[in-house]
Amino acid sequence: MNIATWFQAHRRSLLFLVLILALGGLASAFRLPVSLFPNVSFPRVRVSVDAGDRPADQMAIAVTRPIAEAIRSVRGVRDVRSTTSRGSAELNVDFDWGADMGRALLQVNAAMSQVLSDLPAGTRVQAVRMDPTTNEPVIAYSLRSKALTPTQLYDLAQYQLRPLLSGVPGVALVDVQGGGIEEFHVDIDPAKLRTHDLTIQDVTTAVSNAADISGLGRFADHYKLFLLLANNQPASVQALSDVVLRAGPGGVVRVGDIATVQQSTEPQWVRTTADGHPAILMQVFQQPAANSVAMVDAVKARIASYAPQFRRA
Repeated sequence: MNIATWFQAHRRSLLFLVLILALGGLASAFRLPVSLFPNVSFPRVRVSVDAGDRPADQMAIAVTRPIAEAIRSVRGVRDVRSTTSRGSAELNVDFDWGADMGRALLQVNAAMSQVLSDLPAGTRVQAVRMDPTTNEPVIAYSLRSKALTPTQLYDLAQYQLRPLLSGVPGVALVDVQGGGIEEFHVDIDPAKLRTHDLTIQDVTTAVSNAADISGLGRFADHYKLFLLLANNQPASVQALSDVVLRAGPGGVVRVGDIATVQQSTEPQWVRTTADGHPAILMQVFQQPAANSVAMVDAVKARIASYAPQFRRA
């Protein structure tokens, strides 16, 4: 019996088997996750360092080199490449293909924590795995308004839209860039500071102690327990100007006596625009195993439900 005769004799069974495989393939095709990028685990960890406005040559000696030397001691590291600029540095740590990147990330963080206390004060270090699925945004929105200030627009994106979109299934992170973060600026007059025999540290300590929320205790009433808090945060320019620096026989010295207090915004070193106009940029990142198409549709639906309030703004 040749092959053709065997196929002819078992044609019904073979057709049934092909039909079952085709139906199984169609069912699997509709259930497969859809992603913007392939799920590839690159053997690389990126370390970002922020040290304020320190010059690049000092950054390379006091920050980049100690971190790079600590990372080189991690097992499995093949190469460490760094780029240093004023106040910041970026290190790319390469491992062998097939390495356990979850463990590698933990070991890199452990190595950096050993030298973190030796770095200049205020240095911030962050290590992330290089993964196109989680490192690149899937969808982004730009917000502009003729009625709202950049500060109000930032508050809208940060405190209303960001929590709204963070609850969408599959969303890992919503990053808000641009706009203005409102804050108070205290410009100290050195001559007045010397006249009252004070230092900048005295002003810093007084302002920091004034801008806090303190717990005062507990109060029980009718089987209910109430926590008492004192909000000492200055809510206006005048309130911050009235913060007492020193009180004694010579009188009371306040912040307004030695400095000029004004309401302003946090300095922005990166300008965010849309169509040539200042704007707020919202970037949505997905989780590694999320369905990109389903996640984007859900994000668009949430934005559409909030769209009437956008039009009024």
